[in-house]
Amino acid sequence: MNQAAAKQRNGWRVVDIVTASVIAVASGVIFWAWSAGYGLFSLAFAAFPPAAALLTGVWLFPAVLGALIIRKPGAALYCELLAAVIEALLGSHYGLTVLISGLVQGLGAELVFAAFRYRKWNLGVALLAGLFSGLFAGVSEAYILAYYVEYTPALKLFHVVATGVSGLVVAGLLSWLATRGLAKTGALSALASRRAHLETGKLAAK
Repeated sequence: MNQAAAKQRNGWRVVDIVTASVIAVASGVIFWAWSAGYGLFSLAFAAFPPAAALLTGVWLFPAVLGALIIRKPGAALYCELLAAVIEALLGSHYGLTVLISGLVQGLGAELVFAAFRYRKWNLGVALLAGLFSGLFAGVSEAYILAYYVEYTPALKLFHVVATGVSGLVVAGLLSWLATRGLAKTGALSALASRRAHLETGKLAAK
């Protein structure tokens, strides 16, 4: 691929910026609502509180969904970080630490898409992006932001693994299914992912 073609494929258009921003803003509202209700949702894991990490995937999906729909370098990081900014502006009880989380989670997914040179958008890549977003989040929460100082080393490791699994399923699998579903309706007709529902796992169509 020559330089001009690569620039055209990877360059952001106005429609990409607008769509990514809409995804991020809507996700930020979902983040805020999910954070507000997290205490209630986590009661389902009262018998083993560390398992509540399985709920984390809801905070990870914009990175994968945004990248699968926009298909441009930086889309995963942009969507996840902007969603975190919106959550912070709405008044998250986690404070400004959500910005660190957004950066770390977005970076985890972004690195996976970058590793495939922003050319593969199949289920396997989506699952890996969700997994890495979750693992990055888990490591950040357990060891950097130190949310769980009361956890033993084994429980911290469990938290990281559970967060990764949540990312794989919620952010990876569900985002891939959502992208295919939206493409099938024609809602993505102006975007690079417009033929996502017809892709078979090979190099994605432009």
